[in-house]
Amino acid sequence: MRNLLSIDDLTRDDIERILSRAHSFAQVSGREIKKVPTLRGRTVINLFYESSTRTSSSFELAAKRLSADLVNIKSAGSSVDKGESLKDTVQTLSAYDPTAIVIRSPHAGAANLVARWTAASVINAGDGKHEHPTQALLDLYTLRSRRRQIEGTKIWIVGDVLHSRVARSNVLAFTRMGAEVTVCGPPTLIPRDFESLGCDVRYSLDGLEEADVVYALRMQMERMTGSYVPSLREYAARFQIDSRRLAPHQLLMHPGPVNRGVELAAEVIDSPQALIVQQVESGVVVRMAVLYELLAAGNAPSPVPAHTEPQPA
Repeated sequence: MRNLLSIDDLTRDDIERILSRAHSFAQVSGREIKKVPTLRGRTVINLFYESSTRTSSSFELAAKRLSADLVNIKSAGSSVDKGESLKDTVQTLSAYDPTAIVIRSPHAGAANLVARWTAASVINAGDGKHEHPTQALLDLYTLRSRRRQIEGTKIWIVGDVLHSRVARSNVLAFTRMGAEVTVCGPPTLIPRDFESLGCDVRYSLDGLEEADVVYALRMQMERMTGSYVPSLREYAARFQIDSRRLAPHQLLMHPGPVNRGVELAAEVIDSPQALIVQQVESGVVVRMAVLYELLAAGNAPSPVPAHTEPQPA
């Protein structure tokens, strides 16, 4: 495996191997010295054309904990501000002989283009409304750490599916691991072709009580060029997950950042059922695992000893 551009690049065995590797790196994260020498002497470039806190910082920590040399480039303050094209930027950066380029772009397909222009491994950290594969992997890791078994788990993804790169990657990843996935939201915020990904589609929260996991999506107002819902107040009245709608047995997930009072009520964000903080914590070890699998697997000894699978909390 040279690149990670889409969850479709991964078989179920690939996903299992990455999750197992992430569990090994979680042991490293518990040490006083959290670094391993796996990528010493190699260069990883974070190329972010969109604002990011969680993804950017976790990729940065992941690369540093693997002892890679890291270069962070954001569009603001770079030659992109002067009109430099993505292709010219990638060719310039390739002159530094990077081992990997992590790319986030507002344009779908950008990561695939970068992979054609460089010999480095390319990791898609989010491309427009298309995909965000490492988010799906960390969500799987988080969920399996809590439930152990994903096969047969009923997962409802609720909210702004249309503008979400997380939704597509998660439907692909969850179904590949045997989960039963339902996407739910206003008809204006669900793409017409989504059922072809292997999920059910609902336009109301009727039946939400059958879910084992409720995965709420952020209303991405910055991506909306038209009026997709009458108002945020009406959206919240129909689709907000609050303590009345979230049953005690259900787990709650969200990719962040959360619009408090819109897709989630404050009381469920801070409830014991919420895995939102654990999702953030999972980001570093899962992205370490992805970097390892792309750049070092088969070429280096395992940085940590044999391990056992995590037990559900």
